[in-house]
Amino acid sequence: MLRQKRDIMPDDTKYIPYGKQTINNDDISAVIDVLKSDFLTQGSVVPKFEQAIIEYCQAKYGIAVNSATSALHIACLALEVGQGDLVWTSATTFVASSNCALYCGAEVDFLDINPRTFNIDVKHLEEKLQLANEENRLPKVVIVVHMCGQPCDMEEIHTLSKKYKFKIIEDAAHAIGSSYKGFKTGSCQFSDITTFSFHPVKIITTAEGGLAVTNNVVLANKMRLLRNHGITREESEMVNQPVGGWYYEQIMLGFNYRMTELQAALGLSQLSRLDEFVTRRNELAKNYHDLLVTFPLEVPFITGDRESSFHIYVICLKLDEIKLSHRDIFSKLRSFGIGVNLHYMPVYLQPYYQSLNFSEGKFVKGYCIEAESYANSAISLPLFPSLALEDQVIIVAQLKELLCQ
Repeated sequence: MLRQKRDIMPDDTKYIPYGKQTINNDDISAVIDVLKSDFLTQGSVVPKFEQAIIEYCQAKYGIAVNSATSALHIACLALEVGQGDLVWTSATTFVASSNCALYCGAEVDFLDINPRTFNIDVKHLEEKLQLANEENRLPKVVIVVHMCGQPCDMEEIHTLSKKYKFKIIEDAAHAIGSSYKGFKTGSCQFSDITTFSFHPVKIITTAEGGLAVTNNVVLANKMRLLRNHGITREESEMVNQPVGGWYYEQIMLGFNYRMTELQAALGLSQLSRLDEFVTRRNELAKNYHDLLVTFPLEVPFITGDRESSFHIYVICLKLDEIKLSHRDIFSKLRSFGIGVNLHYMPVYLQPYYQSLNFSEGKFVKGYCIEAESYANSAISLPLFPSLALEDQVIIVAQLKELLCQ
């Protein structure tokens, strides 16, 4: 029997969220240690967290900030994105991937996705670049999004960046712990900057928080200034000679995007279990694969030369083989206490982006066909390290009743 709607379910009925943090006593102790210390912000723990991340990713520089959105913003500013510039990103992403360019005064445009990986379709990107080159409208930056935790086709995109002279930011909010052709995401082997998210539903958490990594010292120094009001205490960066130990200079317009010591302590503790979390997420994903193999839906496809961190597990319904609608299935699963979600509807269909109306024919339905098709059939199932196998069985059983009737 299908479960009743949650508002009339017994109080002891379990609700299964689509994602949540995994906190242990070591995490709690790490935060308590900072609370007992002299510094809650701007102490020694943030630099330790940054160093641990760059060692893990095999990058050179890391800049911790208060959110992944802040990391994207300062990444764009470090690459001198501004008025009159174009930034392209995936149509299937969270709005922060494009908002960051708007914060800088730039114009944005969107790329369609590959229907198997949900990442930017490189063929579509190449065709769009060819046309943009003819029209003298090439992007200054392309922000690639590693959707669900699977890295994009970075080597191919990097080759295109050399031909068409654009910079690359990797939005790896979903993807810390993943790898591409043997390189950890964040190594910046094929990009200028990579940004991470440490929101509670992500692979590791700092409660809220983000981080940008790069191998370019100039970009790193710019981002450090930008996260801290544009202020420096480094004499080599100052305009004037310091007149005392108290002296500092604001040398650019920056922001208060700093990460706290509390957040960094939690992140540092969580990082020690990152590989364990990714392994568990892959085990749960494989279990979903096995349980759903006969259902009228598509399970995630992982390209052979990369490893996904499986931030989310997305199924795409074969609606022509199912009696119920996408909306009905989504609503019924939620009413059964299963916290499914949709990641994401195309950004350009959001009301704010519809109101921008950059040019005739842009941002209308049909602009990115595959992204829209995906949004009309995709459902993110619960996936997080502490998800019990028996909960997966419950989720699959409810799906079976809805899809296979």
